[in-house]
Amino acid sequence: MNRAQREAAVRRILEQVPVPVPPGLHAEAVRRGSRLLRRRLLAHRLLWLLLCAAAVAFTVWALRAQPWVEPPSQTTPPLTGW
Repeated sequence: MNRAQREAAVRRILEQVPVPVPPGLHAEAVRRGSRLLRRRLLAHRLLWLLLCAAAVAFTVWALRAQPWVEPPSQTTPPLTGW
């Protein structure tokens, strides 16, 4: 198909009468789209809440367990009374 044939095919397609859109299609699309946005917003909020709860739980655990402190030695008894 050369260029002139392609242009003619495109012109024929563009000159056709468009197919009528059903009357309730726009309202249905808006309703579904808003529902999708509400669900996505709720999911994002729940994920942020879960992330914040995990951060708080980790902070509380770290403050109580103090994993950065070296555990006491178990090989020799402590020296007292010197």
